[in-house]
Amino acid sequence: MEQVTYRNVTAKVLYLLLLTVLAFSFTPNANASIDFPAAQAVDTVAGENLFNANCAACHKLYKKATGPALFQVGDKYDREWLYSWIKNSQDMVKSGDAKANAIYNEYNGAVMTSFPALSNADIDNIIAYTYTPKKAPAVAAVTTATTTANSGGVSNDIILAALALVFMLLVVMLFLVNKTLRRIAEANGVVYEEKAARIPVWKLFIENQFLVLVTAIFFLLASGYFAYGYLMQVGVDQGYEPVQPIHYSHRIHAGDNQIDCNYCHSSARKSKHSGIPSLNVCMNCHKNIGEVAEETLAEGKNEYGVDYNTEIQKLYAAVGWDEDSQSYTGKTQPVQWIRIHNLPDFAYFNHSQHVTVAGVECQTCHGPVEEMEIMYQFAPLTMGWCINCHRETNIQVKDNDYYEHIHEELSKKYGVDKLTAAQMGGLECGKCHY
Repeated sequence: MEQVTYRNVTAKVLYLLLLTVLAFSFTPNANASIDFPAAQAVDTVAGENLFNANCAACHKLYKKATGPALFQVGDKYDREWLYSWIKNSQDMVKSGDAKANAIYNEYNGAVMTSFPALSNADIDNIIAYTYTPKKAPAVAAVTTATTTANSGGVSNDIILAALALVFMLLVVMLFLVNKTLRRIAEANGVVYEEKAARIPVWKLFIENQFLVLVTAIFFLLASGYFAYGYLMQVGVDQGYEPVQPIHYSHRIHAGDNQIDCNYCHSSARKSKHSGIPSLNVCMNCHKNIGEVAEETLAEGKNEYGVDYNTEIQKLYAAVGWDEDSQSYTGKTQPVQWIRIHNLPDFAYFNHSQHVTVAGVECQTCHGPVEEMEIMYQFAPLTMGWCINCHRETNIQVKDNDYYEHIHEELSKKYGVDKLTAAQMGGLECGKCHY
């Protein structure tokens, strides 16, 4: 029997402690990278809100943007290192930290914004959110929604049934008319035969001179009316809705995101033309927005038949943007936009005069742009349409010393408190034709 000594007991205790440490060190743990303190409960919802408010401008979860992809970032770096990096990245770069300098050099010296106001708990919530798995495309939902949307239209069976009913009614009417004519002829002692010779209708018509005169006048007036209407539509493109080489949804940009029209069409405030925005203006946002939300993507496919992500890729191809390297390749492709609003050369229109001086809203001429998925010409843009606007729109003289004296004199002349653009000379031919 082995003799139990103090030395033996001590050795066994140390041996058991060593086994315990080794067991905890090498036991597989799927959540080892998300080893939050036991007393701390992470909140992925709060983490998502913090991510969108602080990180989303430069980072995406699943692919590179201005900064690296952050999916499962807790597996890549130590927790304490992440605390220091997020709160003040430049201090770590200056201190010579190898990982900090590697990131700094990889992204061409781009300085990461410091977030000293974020607590460790906030950062833990953000890191927990970065473990959100990428959702698979909702193919089934898209198919179902498409079927539902199409079911609201008129069925082909209903249309065919309606046409068949109209045809049957015509057959019945012809039968009744034929029967009535036969009865009238027999009542007058005339034998009714379909092949019998009878007086042509056109002879009866031309013998009635009054009927001929009325018919001639009717056709002359109708011809004049339709000829005038046709000629007045020459050059009027109201409702013109061309398909652009890159689909652009004003409904999403000006409506849902409430982007000011003058942000893209900046020259409208200071130039005759509103101008076509440079694609670099688009890249101010879409450098970091390469994909739209799943709900928006499904809405585009179901309701408008457009894949917004594909259209963004067309933009990248046009400007020569490489998402992987986050840089411009220099290989660009010109975009041949189709002009929608086009006034005749003999008509002068100045956007800055209307937008900046008169304070006219874009929707006054272009319609509810914020509701248009595809841009179209809302107003006729005819001379009469412009004149009516000048007759109905009052001049804005507040804080405008240029108009103050003229406004006072013309107000006395016309006996009104407010002057319209027409009363200020807005109907003079030389204002628009030069």
